[in-house]
Amino acid sequence: MVESFIKYIQFEKRYSPKTVISYKTDLSQFEAYLIKDFDGTNAQQANYGLVRSWIVSLVEATLDTRSINRKIACLRSYFKFLMRQESIDTDPMAKIKILKTKKKLPHFINENDTTKLLDAKFPEGHRGQRDKLILELFYGTGMRLAELISLKEADINLPARTVRVLGKRNKERVIPFSSNLVILIKEYIRQRNKEIDKKEHPYLMVTDSGEPLYPMMVNRIVKKYMKLFTTIEKKSPHVLRHSYATHLLNKGAEINAVKDLLGHSSLAATQVYTHNSMEKLKKVFDQAHPKA
Repeated sequence: MVESFIKYIQFEKRYSPKTVISYKTDLSQFEAYLIKDFDGTNAQQANYGLVRSWIVSLVEATLDTRSINRKIACLRSYFKFLMRQESIDTDPMAKIKILKTKKKLPHFINENDTTKLLDAKFPEGHRGQRDKLILELFYGTGMRLAELISLKEADINLPARTVRVLGKRNKERVIPFSSNLVILIKEYIRQRNKEIDKKEHPYLMVTDSGEPLYPMMVNRIVKKYMKLFTTIEKKSPHVLRHSYATHLLNKGAEINAVKDLLGHSSLAATQVYTHNSMEKLKKVFDQAHPKA
């Protein structure tokens, strides 16, 4: 039934490839635990006690709480699937609760450092235009790494100043962008067509050999420039996405609008950015209020 479940989340639920791989790994680890410690019991035969025993073993092994909660989420989906298939009569996850996690505030760059980053001197030609556009798109739209890499020319509407992206679980959204990005995109396409013999694919940005971008390359580019202008520990495309959301909220953007721009499925995922805004307000209060 594990293979049937994997096909179900892959083709019917349309989970991301990364989530499918993670769930497959989690179920394999759960079955390995049952085989080793409970005489070959398989996942389908597991009851509440066996599931709880596995979770306790993960906690004792000091596995990260977020990772354990993902495994719990995997088992919940798996046993719900078995219930729907009428392969089991009782859901062993009914009394299992997720573990409490410490909330980590997202890393973000302050506005002055962001301006310096985007105004940096980039190399001449295609490579420099591409690197600048990568940074500008991350900060100017808040899109994710996977969304940027899969961006096609046809997804961009320059007259309307919007870009269509395909997010998690194939959810499509349209993001507006500023007029300066129109100029950058046009200039990049002109430079790319002049220098690069683009292969037969529709993607907007390419490597020096005309191939589509890949995650490691984009991470490397972002980290290279961020190191020049910020001292924050974490340097990645997602930090620019966090900066986009935080700066919007600091400027008074309505949280539901930011939720839609980011492509979050629930408001809870967006509310974490309000903590960053609140920290800024507390500093202003402490510095300015007579009774602070």
